[in-house]
Amino acid sequence: MNINKFHIATFIVFIQFLNSASAQSTYQLGLLPSVNLNYKLENDWFLNTKIESRHLLQSGEFNSSTESEYNYILTDISMITAKKVGLNSRVAGGYLIRLREEKLFHRFIQQYTVVQRLSALRLVHRFSTDQTFSIEEKPEIRLRYRIASEIPLNGESVDPQEFYFKFNNEYLNSWQDSDYDLEIRLVPLLGYNLKNNDKIEVGMGYRVNSFLDNTTRHSFWTSINWFLEI
Repeated sequence: MNINKFHIATFIVFIQFLNSASAQSTYQLGLLPSVNLNYKLENDWFLNTKIESRHLLQSGEFNSSTESEYNYILTDISMITAKKVGLNSRVAGGYLIRLREEKLFHRFIQQYTVVQRLSALRLVHRFSTDQTFSIEEKPEIRLRYRIASEIPLNGESVDPQEFYFKFNNEYLNSWQDSDYDLEIRLVPLLGYNLKNNDKIEVGMGYRVNSFLDNTTRHSFWTSINWFLEI
């Protein structure tokens, strides 16, 4: 039943993409590399430090003008502490600082994660909220839900020197002043477990937002993720 719901949600997102892409809308294409450092602490505590940057390679309108020019957009540096509170669940909180166009943005993050281990795959549900503040812009509050599946391509678990497939589907609600927006994200990834949970993942992610007010924006980001267990 859970897998059926997951596929239904993915199908709905795909239909929304077809509808929104048919209208005049903008797009951007770029790179999204990241490095994740994971620390396992005592008493079921965990610490994650992440550095991620965004690089724009191309932008324009569908069926219209296109601009191909490299632009560095931003860098995010985050630190999140998590506590295991059940057999398959964690609560977490953290802080992120964003550097964009010589401006600083401060984000506070709260998360609750539940893992479902099924016979053929693993589903991870993440519920999170965050609050972003800066001098130049009004505060932004977001409410997010993400479901992620991880499927081993060899055997029933992801062992060292084996490939796996990961699929992330996220719904992100945003409130800033009196404005509301919904962003939907789809990220298929091919991963490789180097050793001891040191992993590399590569995939093309898709994001769509601003379709509620008919000014649809599409984003295609090539994710290159490196996870290190320390």
